[in-house]
This record gives sequence, C-alpha cells and structure tokens, in this order.
Amino acid sequence: MVTKIKQYNPSVSEVVSDWQVIDASGQVLGRLATQVATLLMGKHKPTYVPHMLSGDFVIVINASEVKVTGLKADKKVYRRHSQYPGNLKEIPYAQMQERHPERIIELAVKGMLPKSKLGRQMLKRLKIYSGAEHPHSAQVLGSERREIREAAAAEQFEAVKKPAAKKPAAKKPAAKKPAAKKPAAKKPAAKKPAAKKPASNKASESGEK
Repeated sequence: MVTKIKQYNPSVSEVVSDWQVIDASGQVLGRLATQVATLLMGKHKPTYVPHMLSGDFVIVINASEVKVTGLKADKKVYRRHSQYPGNLKEIPYAQMQERHPERIIELAVKGMLPKSKLGRQMLKRLKIYSGAEHPHSAQVLGSERREIREAAAAEQFEAVKKPAAKKPAAKKPAAKKPAAKKPAAKKPAAKKPAAKKPASNKASESGEK
C-alpha cells in the first residue's frame, strides 16, 4: 500500500525571521560567505521552503579583518564592465579591502544566493559593517527576547499537558485460594460371613438307616 505524505507549505504569517550577528574578524572569506548565505536562505531551519523568503537578517561586523588563503590577497582581482567598449574596471583585492571591505563579503555572498528576484530580496537582508558597531541592537534584542518567550511558553504548555503524578495504589494481598479437599479414603467393605449351606438330604437318609 502506497502512503502519500502531505507536503509542508507554510503561510507567510508562519514564517519568523530572526536577527543574527556574525563577527568576521579572523575568519576565512569563503567559509564566512557560506555561513551567511545559509542563514539568508533559511536552510538552517526545519521550516525552510525554496520559494519563500524564510531566512534571517544577518549582521556582519569587523568586515575589514576578514582573511583569504593562499595567494588570493595578491592575485585576486574584481572586474566589472559597463557594457560599453573599453570600459572594463579591474580592482585588486588589496585595494578593495582598503577602500570598501564590505563589498568583499557582499560579492562573495551574492554569488552563493539564487540568481532571481528572491535572491535579491535575501541580499537586502545582509547588513555589513567594517567596524565592531552596528545600529541594529534593538532588532537583535527583540529577536532574543522572542526566543526566550517561546521557550517559556513551550515549557508551560508541557507542564499543563502532563497530569499530576498519580501515587501508585497499594497492592492488595492476594486472596488465598481454599485448599482443595482430598477425597476421603474409602474403607474396605466388611466381608459378610458366608451362609452355611444345609446338609444334603443324602446324608440325613444314611443316618436314619
């Protein structure tokens, strides 16, 4: 028998977006970008669906302290073209890190998101700052308080759901079964004395003679 599993499809009101803060100091660019892209798409949630904006807001601080491996710091070049002949712009990685360190992370994350309208909406949720300060402390605090409230509500629900522990009932002693009566031994029947047979007539006649 084939069983059909109903596909999970949440509504917009069921999707909740949190605010995540990531410190980029000392992290490798590629590893950091994959982590940020996962949070933006919402793949870390069990409620993830690919056709909805189900990810979180991500704040990246200390973007100027991100690292790259190998010879990328010397050889990596960012290119862009305006589609006009002879208008190719090339910017080395060192120059980009000095002038616009936020764009390094933004371009790395952009390449890992869907190339669609939904992907562009996800990218708008990414906030990158070269220093350690950001103006979104209120949103981060609200997200943390919401998680605390949900955890408390879940605990309260579980406490109400579980009934009060019942005391184990005292075990009654098992009723003793009446012992089976043994059948009385039958006494052997008394033998009746055998009745004496009367003497034959022949014996009486011989005596008379």
